[in-house]
Formats: sequence, C-alpha cells, structure tokens
Amino acid sequence: MTGSRVTLSPMRRAIVACGAALSAVILFAACAGRSMGSTTPAYNAQVSGDLDKLRAATRPYQNLDSAVAAGYPREVKDCLIHEHHGAMGFHHVNRSYLDTKREISRPQILLYERLPDSTYRLNAVEFIIPYRLWARDSVAPIMMGQQMHHEDNLKIWYLHVWAWLENPDGLFANFNSAVNCPASSRKVYTPSPPEG
Repeated sequence: MTGSRVTLSPMRRAIVACGAALSAVILFAACAGRSMGSTTPAYNAQVSGDLDKLRAATRPYQNLDSAVAAGYPREVKDCLIHEHHGAMGFHHVNRSYLDTKREISRPQILLYERLPDSTYRLNAVEFIIPYRLWARDSVAPIMMGQQMHHEDNLKIWYLHVWAWLENPDGLFANFNSAVNCPASSRKVYTPSPPEG
C-alpha cells in the first residue's frame, strides 16, 4: 500500500527504539575503537600499569637524539629478522643498564625501525640480564609479571615489550610481522629453541 502508515503499539515502539539505540551504541563503539587504532587486548592491572610506566619513561626516546643523550648508541649495524616471523629491528643497547635491577624505566635495549626516509621509529624495548649476573640454571627473573626467557646463544635472559607498535602476535612476542628491515642491514636471527 502506497502512502499508508503502519501503526505500532507502544510496546513494539519501545522494542524498536531499544534495538535502534543498541545498534547505534555497538556501531559507535566499533568506530571509536578503529579510529584510535587500538586493538590491544586488555591486560591485568600490573601489566597495564607497568606498560603505562614504560611508555612514560621511553616517550622521549621516540626521538633518537634523546636516546643517544641517555646512553644508547646512534648507529647499529644489524636489523634482526626471523625467516618466517617478521623482525625485531635495530637493537640500541645501553650498556650502563646491564645489571640485575629490573626497572621498568630503564630498558637495556630500545628497538627501532629505520623508515624509508631514514628516520627512526621506536617500536619496542627489550629487557635483558646476562647469565653472568643471573645464573642460567636459577629461577627465571620476572618483568612486568612475565617470566623472562633464556637465550643460550647470547647467554642472556630477555623479554620484548612492543610498547609503541601493535604486534599481532602479542605484547611480549619476540618478532613483529609489521616491522621491516632495510635489505642492506638485515641479519637473520634464530633464537635458541625453548626447553621442552
């Protein structure tokens, strides 16, 4: 019928209105999440709090000059990649932080990606403790509520934290498929196998 109106009972109008409101809320939440570019999952309170502290401490290092002023090297030769799992990037190591202190505000390594315009982007940090300072056969050190991993090739305990670049494999993954290394500086790195 053209030009005729359907009359809904007050109960049906309320149901239709609630359905429309619920759809609008879901759509708004989905759009808001996408516009912020954040699909990072929620973490427990300790990890979230530590991540906030880590970001606050390393925010100045988004500028490589600030990192150099704090003791990290400007030049790093190799950009570490995995044959199948992406890359880590350039490891800028502050050797004065190599100790047994596990401080969120003092990551031993900053992981940068060199962009096509030759600028550097801070993507992640890596906490490390050499075996000579924390024995390999002892209980694993804990950082951000996570057990650090052992790397027998380098004789260190380590933990990556992708604080500045989302990682589809997770906040604490070793490699990130979104990171690229220039062909001239790529070095394939194969971590020692985990104990089974």
